[in-house]
Amino acid sequence: MSSSISNDPLDYIAADETNTSWQPSPTHSGINAEEHSGNYSTQMDELFNDGYESHGSNDAEDNEDEGFVYTGVDAHAVPTGYADQLRDVLGSELTDDEMHTPDAKISSIHGGDDNTPDNNNLAHEEILAEHASSSLESITPVHMNTSGSSTLGVLRPFLPPGVSRLRSHTPQTLHSSSHESSGNNVSSDSHFLGGMSPSPSHFPSMSRLSSLSDFDVAGVQTNTTHSERDVFRWVNLSNISKQTYNILTQKLSSVLGAPLLGAPTVMAVNELICIGTDQGKVCVFDFQQKLRCVCGSDVPGKSVGAVTAVALSHDHTYVVSGHASGHIQLFDLKNPKVPVRSVPPTTFEAVASGRKAGHIEGSRIISVDFIAGRHTAIVSSDDHGLAFSHSLGKMLFIEAPDILRILGQYQPDIKLQNPRTAGANPSLLIPDTSLPRRRRLRYTILATAPLPSGSPYATDSYNIIALLTPSKLVVVGLKPLPRTWFKCPRDPEEGFISNSAYKGKGTLAWSPSARPPNVVLNSISNVSQTTAPVLVFTWGCALRLIQVFESRSKEVSTNRRTGKQVGVEVGRIVYQDVGRFSTEDVILAVQWLNTRQIAVLTAQTLRVFDAQTLSFIESVSFDSLTLVSPSLPSTINSAVPPVDSMGHVAHSIRVDKGKIFLLGAGRETFTLQCRNEFRVGTLLTWADRILSFVKDGDFLSAIDLARSYYVGEAPGNKNGLPDDPVLRKATIGGKMKDLMVASVMYTFSEDRMRDGTHVTPDNRGVDRTSLFEDLVTICCHASIALDDFEFLFEDLFQRFDDTGISKIFLRQLEPFVLNNDVRCIPPRVAQRLVALHEEDNRPDRIERIIWHIEPTCLDINQTIHLCQRYHLYDALIYVYTRALHDFVAPVVELLGLIRKVQQSLRLKLEPVNLYDSDPDIEDKMDSMILNNAYKIYPYLSTVLSGLSYPSEEPLPDDDALRARQEVYAFIFFGRSGVWPSGEGSRLVLTADEEGGAEPTYPYLRQLLRFDAESFLHSLDIAFEDPFLNDDTQSTNRLVIVRILLEIMAAGDLSPADSTLVNIFIARNVPKYPQFFTLMPPSTLHDILLRLADDADLDTREDRQLAAEYLLSTYNPHDSDYIIHVFESAGFYRILRSWHRQECRWGPLLAAYLDDHSLRPSEILLNVHEVLTMNSLSNEGSLSPDIHSILTTSIPQLMAFSLTDTAYLLEKHAPDLHETALQNVPDEHDQLTYLRRLLGPSEQEQGNETSQPLNGASPHKVSGRLAQMYISLQCQQRPGNVIEALKYLPTEFIDWDSALLICETEGVYDAVVWATNRRGHPQEALQKAEVFQKRLTQRMVNAVLDPLTSQISEFHCDLQSLASIATVSVAICLDHSKDISTIHVPSEDIWFQLLSSQIRSVQALSSLRFETKSQKSDQDDAMATLRTLVQKTFSSLVSVATAQAISFPRLFKRLVECAPPSMHAQYTEFRTILTGMLESYRSEGDMLVITKHLTDRDLYETMAEMARERDRGWAASQNSCARCQKSFTSATLSISRSDTNISSASKIVVSRTGLVYHDTCSN
Repeated sequence: MSSSISNDPLDYIAADETNTSWQPSPTHSGINAEEHSGNYSTQMDELFNDGYESHGSNDAEDNEDEGFVYTGVDAHAVPTGYADQLRDVLGSELTDDEMHTPDAKISSIHGGDDNTPDNNNLAHEEILAEHASSSLESITPVHMNTSGSSTLGVLRPFLPPGVSRLRSHTPQTLHSSSHESSGNNVSSDSHFLGGMSPSPSHFPSMSRLSSLSDFDVAGVQTNTTHSERDVFRWVNLSNISKQTYNILTQKLSSVLGAPLLGAPTVMAVNELICIGTDQGKVCVFDFQQKLRCVCGSDVPGKSVGAVTAVALSHDHTYVVSGHASGHIQLFDLKNPKVPVRSVPPTTFEAVASGRKAGHIEGSRIISVDFIAGRHTAIVSSDDHGLAFSHSLGKMLFIEAPDILRILGQYQPDIKLQNPRTAGANPSLLIPDTSLPRRRRLRYTILATAPLPSGSPYATDSYNIIALLTPSKLVVVGLKPLPRTWFKCPRDPEEGFISNSAYKGKGTLAWSPSARPPNVVLNSISNVSQTTAPVLVFTWGCALRLIQVFESRSKEVSTNRRTGKQVGVEVGRIVYQDVGRFSTEDVILAVQWLNTRQIAVLTAQTLRVFDAQTLSFIESVSFDSLTLVSPSLPSTINSAVPPVDSMGHVAHSIRVDKGKIFLLGAGRETFTLQCRNEFRVGTLLTWADRILSFVKDGDFLSAIDLARSYYVGEAPGNKNGLPDDPVLRKATIGGKMKDLMVASVMYTFSEDRMRDGTHVTPDNRGVDRTSLFEDLVTICCHASIALDDFEFLFEDLFQRFDDTGISKIFLRQLEPFVLNNDVRCIPPRVAQRLVALHEEDNRPDRIERIIWHIEPTCLDINQTIHLCQRYHLYDALIYVYTRALHDFVAPVVELLGLIRKVQQSLRLKLEPVNLYDSDPDIEDKMDSMILNNAYKIYPYLSTVLSGLSYPSEEPLPDDDALRARQEVYAFIFFGRSGVWPSGEGSRLVLTADEEGGAEPTYPYLRQLLRFDAESFLHSLDIAFEDPFLNDDTQSTNRLVIVRILLEIMAAGDLSPADSTLVNIFIARNVPKYPQFFTLMPPSTLHDILLRLADDADLDTREDRQLAAEYLLSTYNPHDSDYIIHVFESAGFYRILRSWHRQECRWGPLLAAYLDDHSLRPSEILLNVHEVLTMNSLSNEGSLSPDIHSILTTSIPQLMAFSLTDTAYLLEKHAPDLHETALQNVPDEHDQLTYLRRLLGPSEQEQGNETSQPLNGASPHKVSGRLAQMYISLQCQQRPGNVIEALKYLPTEFIDWDSALLICETEGVYDAVVWATNRRGHPQEALQKAEVFQKRLTQRMVNAVLDPLTSQISEFHCDLQSLASIATVSVAICLDHSKDISTIHVPSEDIWFQLLSSQIRSVQALSSLRFETKSQKSDQDDAMATLRTLVQKTFSSLVSVATAQAISFPRLFKRLVECAPPSMHAQYTEFRTILTGMLESYRSEGDMLVITKHLTDRDLYETMAEMARERDRGWAASQNSCARCQKSFTSATLSISRSDTNISSASKIVVSRTGLVYHDTCSN
């Protein structure tokens, strides 16, 4: 360390100790510098290496099971083998069988050129040595609930007026649902803050020991996430990778003398590593990465194709290989050059003749394995759905194989690969351009696996083989006779995958029979305790587990010679479903890691599946495309589609002894570019993860991770831990304590001051405060989990106190206290914690600390002194009640505050103010006293309910009983008393003046006088407590009510407080009737009258509700008088209930009409209900009193709603319509009223209905009202007159009067329509002609004399002409289409209509004007009239053909009838006819344009689709295979010719169907 860094701790201490940057001095650490150096590893070694001597003799007993260290030239520098490290850490008594694999030697596959163990690293690991177990058998994760206690709440009876339990709209529950703190309306000194840390911890990024960056100190919750944790430990076997991926050509191999091995294709691992290559060879390596041998011939031309399947015998002496050409070869590793057995493929001709059986030439072998323990019994399957068992025996030194087809059928129609080029090096082949026929899916075998050898079990003798097809699982047995034992069919939608690239994928794996741990070998019960084998198999994304076992039953067999029947016990192979699971991605491979956990490889992940919980417990990202596919060379000649080849990776992942071997896996990123490594991975256990933190020096993370395992919250697998929580805690608890002790010794050691973490490169000191903060926080969490705080307060606090940094400890301890995680702390620590905030002048924090510490841990004198000094009355109440068990003292204290408030108010009201102090300070002090005084009410509500204040936790039974008795006795005591009793007692006074007279029940009166509503609210809550049910108590509900009545009778209470007392009694008497049986009825009668006599409108609803409560148990004798009183009080709800019950409809109606608290809609609805009930009881008519009340209330009802009143009167009193209209002077309102009776509803507007649907019946409405309705409609809504007339029935209208009214009001179109409806169409058209002439003349006059009023009338007349034309055209159309029953000449009516319209046009067109305004008006009118004529002509043309109307003849008549004196008489005809023809031409042109646009768009769309389809390979999904982000439509539509597009928009489609962003693929 540089000399500029001082060793004196004072050099690191800042002025404020909360921001300390300090390291402990050697003189203060309490540790002998010579005895304990600052090296953490050395300390761990010295502390925990006793009793852990390694048992080297055990390792030497079996050399085959001994761990090893690779010492090749490419080895990495590591201290020792992983198995040795783990054995040293977890205990020397731990054997290999007890570790997480039966054979631990695979654990040490990583390089190292130094075999000398590093004692420092081993010391880290020896912490966890005792009682650790790595067994993987039957581990069940246990998750413990460590949630803290709930946040404390404080009941607030002090509420604003109108919100208490005495009010009408307050829910009547036992307690308030929220229980908010009373501090909401008080000063900050007494406000209860929940669990916020005063000094949050910060973790500098430069600290190598502060890894818990997610730790939430403020909330005192461990949020340490392990999302970045390692799941596997991967090691690259570099020697194997170099030899396997060293691809040499034939010529280069002969020159260099190196063997030509070829590229790897498949792999098998079982004590040895066997890798098949595309040159037909099998390379055999041992676990020291030494090439044992190469199976296969080096003679050119004798290759049998690429190896597509390989297997190693159980005794590691024979290797069998299957090839792409269909050959199968068996090699003896003692003589690997020449196969000891060979099974060549056959032909269809040989199979058809019966001479041979086996795989057909060119069939790719997809699976091969040894059956049971035999070397020459082999099972194989190919890519055409054929599976065979081979017994490769010899007879007279000649191979005599016995081949049995066990699944599949020969397919002579398929096209096979060229056996000479099958699976050969792709660079040496000429692609076969002929496309093979796609295989039928039902002839496909997805996977084949014989049952491997395990512990002795009944199923071993059957030679079981499992075969998986796309539709079913088939399990066959070869002994005693070949047969199929059972089939598991696939469900219709099981494992469905939408991605076509992974359709038809499936895999399987056996877990052999296993013996539970700790079972004595060769014991009698050994076989019975052995577990049955379990088979896992998958289809797509579905995974299934079945257990296979033998079922024995007795069958009767008949002896052929003797004819006797003998019972024979026969065995059968059956299965039982274990479970099913479905993933979101396709499953490509499964391998058993151990008897419980399965490695599951999907397209994007590598997961660990727990077979007992049926859930994934580990998952890491993994790209399956980085693994080698043995069928990839076959994609060159299209023998295998590229899409199918991408998922054939099951042969590239193998598990042996719990280790995962990957063929072709890349580096940590697993990118596509790194396909040249052979790797092995180990699933990390709990001890591995803790040791990884220890090795890095991150002891805080190690402690926290150990704590998470201790409480069962750690993510991932729990391998090595017992299922029993007690055993698990016993395993981890001691290690966690040792870690804490060692961490403290390291933190406060002398040499730690001199390590490199205390100085920056520019020789500046580093703030290491976070190290001490984190240490306290982590140790607090660990102590809470262990429920042992001796180390925390006796050792750790003492270290902090000795070095002078106890404030750091106290500030980090405080959040745990506030969160109720740590409640019992030593008094000396509690005293220091309280004093810490006293020095900072933070009374709010002092109060929070007092609340959350057990009372027995507090310094009572110090606490009471501080509470009184800082006015912390919540904390003072807590100390009195929980520490001293005095429940009256808080009442005495708070009554004293109430007295001070009342004295202050009295002095302020005096004319002379004698105060000399600052009025602002006095106001603040009075406000604080007032807020604290109000705390008496929540205290009373909680303590009288048997709860503690302010937490509302139930008090112990004895304390709860004593608290109720003492508080009730004190408050309801008849005179002033002393407290506490005995020596030192003092008289508790309530008078405002010193020496004033004390009234009876002084404390009760003072509480009522201060705030009666809050006190009665508290008392209402206390009434619900069963304590008051005991009549033998001196205080009960009846006694309390009598005392309240006595005080109220004395007249000392204000009228408002008296009303509240009456409400309280009235609402509680019916709630507890059995306790008020002795209350006289006269008292209840007086309370009822007092509730009604109060004139305060603000409390009327509260008083009415209280009266309803009281009337539920009390029946007054003078009901008429009570009704009169209630009418005066406005208790209409009670009156309505009575009147309805006694069927007094008149008073009931009046009660509804007089109640102004009801909404108008409610009044109208209830009035309708009352009138209906009265009609039913009075033979369908209203009684006279009801009719009179209704007549009187019409103005009120009309003010509510005109339409609803009209409906109401129509239903019940139609004779009052005219009376109602007399009360409506406005004509618009009159029309609204009448339209509700006679017009259509808003939903029926525009519907042609012949009779009213919701209006009045014709016989109920007088004709005068109907004429009035038509007249008002003509005046205000002339455009809707025809619709109104259509709605009314024909016989209901006086048509003469109606026509006169319409013509008088100028609604000419209605006159024309009505005349036609009466059956006079020609007369209607004649009137239309007359009206048109009249309107035309008025328009001419308006144009000639353009006054303002006449201009407005001009436009109205023009609109009337249009309306008349519309009605007239409709009349002509009806009679031309034979819709009408009246026969009229069709041509005549059309001629009459057109001639009148043309005359109007000619009349206006003949005028000549000089001013622009006149010319503009004329042009507008001419355009409108000509449009009308064109529409009329169009309508005529639409019916001219069907009705034999001659359009030329009619046109000629119109021309001839034109007056000859008119100027240019043909001009208008020509203009009209030209405009009509132009309209037809425009419509035709629009149709042509639309057709062309549609044709062009359709062509371009189809052409674009064709181009996109022909561009290249089809994408199998709409998302990137790398980043999983969806492609937008714009991205997918980019053309190949677009060269200026950005790389972010480009996509790459591979021949396998996967799609990538261009940036992702690079």
